[in-house]
Amino acid sequence: MTLEILTSDILSPVRHGFFSRRGGASSGIFSGLNCGHGSSDQTEAVALNRRRVADAMEVAPDALIGVHQVHSPTALTVEGPQNGEKPKADAVVTATPGLALTILTADCQPVLFADTEAQVIGAAHAGWRGALDGVLEGTLNAMETLGAKRENIRAVIGPTISQRAYEVGPDFMDEFIAESPDNSRFFANGQDDRLQFDLPAFGLHRLRQAGIGQAEWTRHCTYSDPERFYSYRRSTHAKEADYGRLISVIKL
Repeated sequence: MTLEILTSDILSPVRHGFFSRRGGASSGIFSGLNCGHGSSDQTEAVALNRRRVADAMEVAPDALIGVHQVHSPTALTVEGPQNGEKPKADAVVTATPGLALTILTADCQPVLFADTEAQVIGAAHAGWRGALDGVLEGTLNAMETLGAKRENIRAVIGPTISQRAYEVGPDFMDEFIAESPDNSRFFANGQDDRLQFDLPAFGLHRLRQAGIGQAEWTRHCTYSDPERFYSYRRSTHAKEADYGRLISVIKL
């Protein structure tokens, strides 16, 4: 099966892609394009999957630049290959041609950024904690230090968990209300005391509030489409031992 790569016109002509799980070498619960070395999948299968991604992006495997994601607001600036090192951060930016910035997700938001005029790109992992703590704004700040202009930056949120699949409790909502009472609009009533949280709408809100030029969500839900996407929450509900990781990539 060939790779499935989702793209957005607003990032054109910058080469990029939100890869689905289709077309990979992994099997079992990881069946497909699992690109997460942090999973319990076979190391050889993950390496082969990542080579396929590198080939699709027309770069060498060591040009796939990632970070050790920890749900932080930290954005890292890179200028060359990492030589195996992955610092703790949740976003990465560059102005160096030939580098492919990568983010791994399985429900959280993968967000790809580009200022085509300044030739600066970025990629962020924005789960609820990172988004609330400012990882999207941190990415914009880091891109500006490389010469990007906020009003020229465009961002796309890739496949992520949608509101109808994201059930949370009242304590979760309290953290958002503590930051701003207006954040209540990202929650809908569910069963009993449960609530449904709209993560991509919150991500778009933070980007637009920060003054970005243009932002959109691809409108793909990871939880609701098991044939195409991995989902941490879906795997947990199914009592599976582990889950695969989707990769999202952007390069100059």
